[in-house]
Amino acid sequence: MKKTFILTLFVAFALTSFAQDQLIYESKNLPRQDTTWVFKPKNYKKLEKMPVIFLLHGYSGNYKQWHNIMDAQKYADEYGFIIVCPDGLFSSWYLNSPAKADWQYESFFVNELYPDIKKKYKTDEQNIFISGLSMGGHGALYLFIKNEGLFSGAGSTSGGIRLSDGFGKFGLGELLGNAPQDSDLWKKYSVYENIDQLKGNTKPIIFDCGASDMFYVSNNLLKQKCDTLKLNATYISQPGGHNKAYWSKSIKQQFEFFKNQLKPSL
Repeated sequence: MKKTFILTLFVAFALTSFAQDQLIYESKNLPRQDTTWVFKPKNYKKLEKMPVIFLLHGYSGNYKQWHNIMDAQKYADEYGFIIVCPDGLFSSWYLNSPAKADWQYESFFVNELYPDIKKKYKTDEQNIFISGLSMGGHGALYLFIKNEGLFSGAGSTSGGIRLSDGFGKFGLGELLGNAPQDSDLWKKYSVYENIDQLKGNTKPIIFDCGASDMFYVSNNLLKQKCDTLKLNATYISQPGGHNKAYWSKSIKQQFEFFKNQLKPSL
């Protein structure tokens, strides 16, 4: 049986005073190594614990995607969050595949990545958030629904929150075993069909989608569900498409939101 090992690399950049951590995981739950970037705020050494946000990338992206969109070190310094950017292995959708035994991303995240981040860094357990874009938007809300006790809140930008919207593309067919897209199996793994599990939950959620985005209609429907369930959900509908220009705008809105949700450290 393949055992999990973790290698930490400290990557120093010229003309900067910070060290960016690169964590490499080899897990029995994944088909290949997973790389995670961690950005620590410039005042990291001065504080006993700090809020954390996991940022999940989109389909066909990797752990570098968010840094390329928003300069993660700048955001870590400005907002005081430890920013964790894992690799979603191109097309994992951050779920446990019922068809592929070695594609169990939820198990990897919950049982290996999350506890390792808590062990290695000065994390404030009262303030751990998760968000993501597109595939990662779905992943963030899905992991929150399934494991809400791990997080203080969650977000999504341009999230593919209803897997049938993928029309069998984006690696979903292989992950879900090529079952019909209208089957209960596809619904079982979709945020839209699982959001009901949060009924009674008061933790904050923020999600947004551009009006020109292919996932816009489904995100509007998700907002209606959240309203019916009386969830503590903020939805932003604004101009934009499924692209870097939109995400660079929306992620700042989400950081402002999460900053306002911070609880006093115990």
